[in-house]
Amino acid sequence: MPPRTRSAKAASSSPSTARPGAPGLDLAALLTDPGTRIVVCCGAGGVGKTTTAAALGLWAAEHGRRVVVLTIDPARRLAQSLGLTELDNTPRPVAGGGGGTGGSDGSLDAMMLDMKRTFDEVVEQHATPEKAAQILANPFYQAVSSSFAGTQEYMAMEKLGQLRAEAGRSGRWDLIVVDTPPSRSALDFLDAPKRLGSFLDGRFIRLLSAPAKAGGRAGFKVFSVGVNVVTSTLSRVLGGQLLQDVQTFVAALDTMFGGFRERADQTYALLKAPETAFVVVAAPERDALREASFFAGRLDEEGMPLAGLVVNRIQRVAAPSLTAARALAAAEQLADAETRSTTAATTQGLLRLHAALAETADRQERLAARFTAGHPGIPVVEVPASAQDIHDLAGLREVAAALTTPTPT
Repeated sequence: MPPRTRSAKAASSSPSTARPGAPGLDLAALLTDPGTRIVVCCGAGGVGKTTTAAALGLWAAEHGRRVVVLTIDPARRLAQSLGLTELDNTPRPVAGGGGGTGGSDGSLDAMMLDMKRTFDEVVEQHATPEKAAQILANPFYQAVSSSFAGTQEYMAMEKLGQLRAEAGRSGRWDLIVVDTPPSRSALDFLDAPKRLGSFLDGRFIRLLSAPAKAGGRAGFKVFSVGVNVVTSTLSRVLGGQLLQDVQTFVAALDTMFGGFRERADQTYALLKAPETAFVVVAAPERDALREASFFAGRLDEEGMPLAGLVVNRIQRVAAPSLTAARALAAAEQLADAETRSTTAATTQGLLRLHAALAETADRQERLAARFTAGHPGIPVVEVPASAQDIHDLAGLREVAAALTTPTPT
């Protein structure tokens, strides 16, 4: 069964690097559609999600949208490319990032997720002031909120929910672009709420909290004897203070645990809403495209709207008719010739370089074609590899042009 895609956003003509056999992904139509309120850029780590998210946000702002871009990139590349010295957990305006087309009143804000601060905000929202202070001061909470596996992905979804709620209240933004965490697996973003909830609701954590809950309750006397044996053993292994910190943390968290579940459910519903569009980003490499395939399948299983696939960093050659084999043959002929001029040596080097680039382009073409054959209904846009790193708004505009400019028909 083909993945569920937002077919209204697919154009009959694809962007400047058209792919035979696949519908073109018209990101310009997606971004200018007022019904699109959230765009989630997802994919494996290192495929260019941050640059794609920033470029889409900038293009939308310069075409009249009020945009906030949320990045979870620890390398802070987004701040650099947007001309900001730093990003933090508060959305900040990007100078020169809006109102560029026809006097439009678009605007662009950007922020970088502060995982711990977002977790603190959840605690403060769902617990009483006394309980919140107790949780925030707990050493075990401080460790979990800063480094527990999956916390970053969960808090990214939490922050998305917060931004959407603020947009609904104040109208400050009409489009949120999310750069998902650079995870080992793209699926971590969707799995994080379930994994974090399973941890907090797991048997081990509940066992650790049992003494506090069982104390003073006659029905638990026999049970608490067994638990005390376990906790005394854990105390010797982990240390008494750590065990006490865990027990105190879980006991305090129990009063607000329902809030975690409720918010996770709300965000999941938001990700399934018609106002949301997922843009899967991949590099033209086997592992990245396999990850994109898995993610597309998962989105379909969850009923989440997939706009299409961006294949980043596609290698193009200046003379595509000159194959790698022909270029290498010509280079060998020059090497065998008696001529040893500087021009001949330079030409030979250029031919070998062209052959290497052509081989890379051929390999990427085969991999992209294989993905298209396996997912014929997914709209695709390909972005040529940039000759230099993207570090300013001008560079982002070039990427945005490649993402959004359709091929003339």
